[in-house]
Amino acid sequence: MCGIVAYIGTQKAYPIIMKGLQRLEYRGYDSAGIALQNGTLSVYKKKGKVADLVEYTREKNTSGSIGMGHTRWATHGKPDDTNAHPHVSGNNRIVLIHNGIIENYAVLKSTLLKLGHTFMSETDTEVLVHLVEEVQQRENLPLEEAVRQALTQVHGAYAIVVMDRQDPHKLVAARKSSPLVIGIGKNEFLVASDATPIVEHTKNVVYLNDEEVATVTLDGQLMIKTLRNEVMTPTIHQIELEIEQLEKGGYDYFMLKEIFEQPVTIEECMRGRMNAEEGWVRLGGMAEHLKRMVNADRMIILGCGTSWHAGMIAEYLFEDLARLPVEVEYASEFRYRNPVVRDEDVVLAISQSGETADTFAALELAKERGALTYGIVNVVGSSISRLTHSGSYIHVGPEIGVASTKAFTGQVTMLTMMALILGYERGYLPKSQYQKLVQELALIPEKAERLLQNCHEQVKYIAGEFKDAPNALYLGRGYNFPVALEGALKLKEISYIHAEGYPAAEMKHGPIALIDENMPVFVIATNRSAYEKIVSNIQEVKARKGVVVAVVTEGDEAIKKLADYTIEIPGTEEPLTPLLSVIPLQLLAYHIAVLRGCNVDQPRNLAKSVTVE
Repeated sequence: MCGIVAYIGTQKAYPIIMKGLQRLEYRGYDSAGIALQNGTLSVYKKKGKVADLVEYTREKNTSGSIGMGHTRWATHGKPDDTNAHPHVSGNNRIVLIHNGIIENYAVLKSTLLKLGHTFMSETDTEVLVHLVEEVQQRENLPLEEAVRQALTQVHGAYAIVVMDRQDPHKLVAARKSSPLVIGIGKNEFLVASDATPIVEHTKNVVYLNDEEVATVTLDGQLMIKTLRNEVMTPTIHQIELEIEQLEKGGYDYFMLKEIFEQPVTIEECMRGRMNAEEGWVRLGGMAEHLKRMVNADRMIILGCGTSWHAGMIAEYLFEDLARLPVEVEYASEFRYRNPVVRDEDVVLAISQSGETADTFAALELAKERGALTYGIVNVVGSSISRLTHSGSYIHVGPEIGVASTKAFTGQVTMLTMMALILGYERGYLPKSQYQKLVQELALIPEKAERLLQNCHEQVKYIAGEFKDAPNALYLGRGYNFPVALEGALKLKEISYIHAEGYPAAEMKHGPIALIDENMPVFVIATNRSAYEKIVSNIQEVKARKGVVVAVVTEGDEAIKKLADYTIEIPGTEEPLTPLLSVIPLQLLAYHIAVLRGCNVDQPRNLAKSVTVE
């Protein structure tokens, strides 16, 4: 969950690395640091954001065309200047930055202490740089060989970049269960956690695989070896990312930009995969495995956070439209539970980054047990996309805001298309209903655009009414129960207001005790199938002096008379309502957070890509 940028070439490294760190700050912002080769080894570290590091280094020596930088999300050791990366070896020769967790760091540290090493920080990373130093000194090895041999003793996850003061024309990088990308430019290389710092300089990249060690040199050489010392031939990929996608485009925050991008990103997710006039949906990732998926006994869906909520919506979609039994699992629990996985199962993993550590590990387990694995990810070339048998990209573009918005609706769009295909192919979705849903899905981007234009100012006003509420309750039924969970999560993670999402019918089994005039209750009330029940739930809240904000279908006068505030969404088929009903809840969380003075894009204690367990 940390950001890594390194540069070696003919340009000045400092501005390239600093700009790269700013692009990666969504991955961690507890502290930041930079190391530069400039005749000596200059290392600067500062608690806080990248801006604090920029200010700290303003009068420092920042010359040099080789260097590396890091922005940290703390795992071992509190956020401060000492625990910030880069970390330096005891002989001040080797410097290292790291994303991940070294699980056996305590054992390694104990051994190194006995060998005379002294540690300055509380981090597992400093143990790793001392281990490289120990191996290098003992065998008098070049840096890349010292790194390779040291990593054979390491258990855990890592993406690292290493420099040697006595070998100043070389960078060494390695990864295991944490992403690392090498950009290949003209007379230069960049190494980063993802492509966002690279795209400005080159579109040619190499994705390192697990347990690979790469060496890049100032004279343009790239060498990749495995930990077993096997030489690998790198495969060069073209990244599709455009630099404009990484800018705010006039919005105050990336999150607001990404909310308003959803009409376009939903359409991009469907582009080339669906034809409303002819009434069909096709997914290339499903084609090769369609027979096995159609005949599956069960689908297991894995995800974390917002992706888990998308998976819950998929459970309703697959069971309702395709009559396929579904279990939705937290990946973090699934992998430690000794789950029952069979050859006839399809295991579907959902992850925006494609790097979520728990989801990746759960997938590995499912694949080992014979299940067909399928990935729904956003980032091309990500670890999950390479691990699964097949999959589909949601193509929503880079999501910089930590709180997921357009990735969620992209995931739900993709899952809806999958459910339509399986429902039709399994014979449970008649052609007329299949084509009707395809045609209605094609209208969602236009309806989302209209919704955003119509409700934005109203939601902003409602946010002002509830910005000081200490708690909030979100209620939904059926397809919109997971939307209630997602709405509550958004409010929690960016405004720091305690919120709970609940099935509306379960309110009277506990949460109703919390309701009073100070408790706002947000009700997603667009379900035709349980409309009267939802009306009853709202009446139960009002009877206890609760304040109700209802998300309703356009023209709903009955609930408008009951609720204190209503937000209307365009009408659509019930299985598609989550794509619209979630949008006002995203906006509500955003505006409440802004009014409370919170950093919307970088909420405290959170980072975008959870690559540690």
